[in-house]
Parts: sequence; C-alpha cells; structure tokens
Amino acid sequence: MTVSPSRHPWCIASALLVPLLTLLAPSWLRLGGVPPVWAVLWLLPWALSEGAVSGVLGGLAVGLMLDALHGQGATLIPALMLLGWWWGQLGRKGPPLRGTLVLGLLALVGTLLLEASLLLQWLMVSLWRSSALIQPVDGPSGGASVLDPGVHPGPLALPGWQPADLLGAGVHVILAQTLVTALLAPMLCSLQLLLWRQMGGGWRG
Repeated sequence: MTVSPSRHPWCIASALLVPLLTLLAPSWLRLGGVPPVWAVLWLLPWALSEGAVSGVLGGLAVGLMLDALHGQGATLIPALMLLGWWWGQLGRKGPPLRGTLVLGLLALVGTLLLEASLLLQWLMVSLWRSSALIQPVDGPSGGASVLDPGVHPGPLALPGWQPADLLGAGVHVILAQTLVTALLAPMLCSLQLLLWRQMGGGWRG
C-alpha cells in the first residue's frame, strides 16, 4: 500500500523518535535498568496499519538508523524487516485485531524474536573470535597453539565477549525488555493506530 502524502511528515517524525528515545532512555520507563524496545513500539502499529510492504520498508529504515546509532557487531535490520512483514500480513489478511491484549501479545513475541536474533548474532561473533584467538600450528613437538597475530586479544578479554556471560546477561535483557515493551504496547500502539486510522490508514481495529 502506498502511504498517503498527508501522512509522510507524521511517518518520518514518528520514526525519528525511535533513535531519539533510544538515546534518551528515560529512567522511569525502565525495568531493572533495561529500557523498552522503541523500534517494536513504532513498527507494530505502522505495519498493522499500512501492510506488509510498508512494514518491511519501515523495519529497514528504523533498523538502519539504530544500527548507525550503536555501531555494534549485530544488526537489527533482518529481524525488524521480518516483523514488519509479519505484522503487515496480520493487519491486511488476518482476522480483525481487536483489544489491547492482542497488541501486548504481538509486542511481546516481536521483542522476543528481535532480542533472540541479536543474542544469536553476538554468540556467533563471540565463538568465531574465540576460535580465531588460538590457531594450531605444526611444530617440532608435533603440534602447538599460538595466538593468531591478526586477532587483537583485548576485546576477547572483556566479559561480554564470553559465551557464558553473553547468555547470562542476554537472558536478563530479553526478559526485562520483553516485559516492559509488552506493558507499554497496549497504550502506545493503540494511540498510534488511532492516529493512522484517522489519517486514512487501513487498520481494522
């Protein structure tokens, strides 16, 4: 579906709030020191209202902004694009979505998938760097292990790069962000859906 020109400024302005709120991270909206996933809270109502194509494009745009903001080794883009497509399909072809409980449930599942994708990427990077740190070489004794000169050992010494530490911290972050995002979704997503519907969106609520 093509976005109405009258909604272009609102779409851009609301999307720009995602990296802004991610940077600000208001303390009173945190749970256990973990903020909500603002990308999910924006993308969910947008995709439900505009359909799968706009959902994918919205996920791509927000993912690019957040990836540029953090500059980390994991990317949000694939998961956000997949969520945008899924939610867009639900909004267009699925049964009518009614009630705030459904929005909370969709936000919960979406946050779980997004955070799980990030955790998986970090684990893969961690395992790759750990295996690259020690490289086996042949020697007089029949075999030895030496430090790969192409790998800097500094980042590997940080706790966050160890798989066990990643799993421990990752589970805490996933649970906290999933809960706080699901709690905020009924109110924030309902308001956005109302805005897109009043401006001519196709949400069936």
